[in-house]
Amino acid sequence: MPSGLRTVLHADMDAFYASIEQREHPELRGRPVIVGGAQARGVVCAASYEARKFGVRSAMPGFEAKRLCPDGVFLAPNMALYGAVSADVHRVFEQFTPEIEPLALDEAFLDVTGSLGLFGDASSLGRELKERVRKATELVVSVGVASNKLVAKIACRLGKPDGLMVVPPGQEQATLAPLPIRYLWGVGPVLGDKLTALGIHTIGDLGLADPERVARAAGDRALHFVELARGVDARGVVPERAPKSIGEESTFDRNVSDRDTVAQAIVAHAEEVARRLRGAGYLAGTVTLKMKLGKARPPREGTGRASEAREPDYPLLTRQRRVAAPTSDGQLIARAALELWDEAKLSEAVRLIGVSASALVPRSQEQLELFAPRRPQVGPTLDAIRERFGAQVIGRAVSVPDKVTPSLRRKSGD
Repeated sequence: MPSGLRTVLHADMDAFYASIEQREHPELRGRPVIVGGAQARGVVCAASYEARKFGVRSAMPGFEAKRLCPDGVFLAPNMALYGAVSADVHRVFEQFTPEIEPLALDEAFLDVTGSLGLFGDASSLGRELKERVRKATELVVSVGVASNKLVAKIACRLGKPDGLMVVPPGQEQATLAPLPIRYLWGVGPVLGDKLTALGIHTIGDLGLADPERVARAAGDRALHFVELARGVDARGVVPERAPKSIGEESTFDRNVSDRDTVAQAIVAHAEEVARRLRGAGYLAGTVTLKMKLGKARPPREGTGRASEAREPDYPLLTRQRRVAAPTSDGQLIARAALELWDEAKLSEAVRLIGVSASALVPRSQEQLELFAPRRPQVGPTLDAIRERFGAQVIGRAVSVPDKVTPSLRRKSGD
């Protein structure tokens, strides 16, 4: 490898959520499994390769997925399980390098420049990583290896499923050249159409184009895109940073206003936020309640053409409260969020409720009050039971799954 070049590996689990469900339920292997999308307002989170043959893909509305694949098996997401498996995968990655940049639960960049000598070459390292992931999780990971993040990610995509593609140094531009311009980061439908109108159809066309010509479509980012098209990407792998917040939210199948239904959702979200805080080793100093009203605002005058289709604009309200001391206790987080709901005194029904925790500090900074009554440590016990037997087997009384999950579509994020 030429001096100064990095070796970057992009790892992406194949159909991660759906594959986990097929692993946990062997009777689903070979069948079209669709995670999410079961509810009226549901969206597909993941689809097995069997379902993808019918055109089902992530982020597709559930009704469209059902139309394309009426015999598909639709499952509610089990984010606790997926998070636990993701942690197992991450532990395998740590066997190869500490320089890991997670992109999501199912993919990450690894800077393996300093690890090549232990495995011989990039191909050998990639094969070993794939085998260790398979042994640890019974799942398949695709791998792309190159001198930078852009080319490694595209190589991983080209090799799927169950792929291993290595782009040798010096072959970056040649590898990218025949691919459609939409393969490049940042080239979406609008910019893609503008570049096509200029006669630029492939990444190779873009790499050979005059930046001044590209500027007619991409503005002051023209040179950036031309360099990417030539396989030049100077960004390094950025190891995982501490999250700024951890949150959970859900959209109701129908707008709701009664406190019992809202309370069930708030408590369920608070418990999941607390579980994720404990899993990540953090305490939260601030609780935020997110409320999206169920009635859309009318479009404002003078905003766009009347014929344009617009997404409904639902008013979004947030309320925050600092807790007495940083915590990862689901009951305390739920109590703060419920107080915020009661204080809001909304006169309208809501379509979405979310709970998030911020002002995070490492658990190692936790301070115990000398004369404060000791609370039973229920949370870690719940975590252990759920990790072993699944997220649906136990919960606090108000968040029993059969009260909550039929009417909610959950979304999580940091």
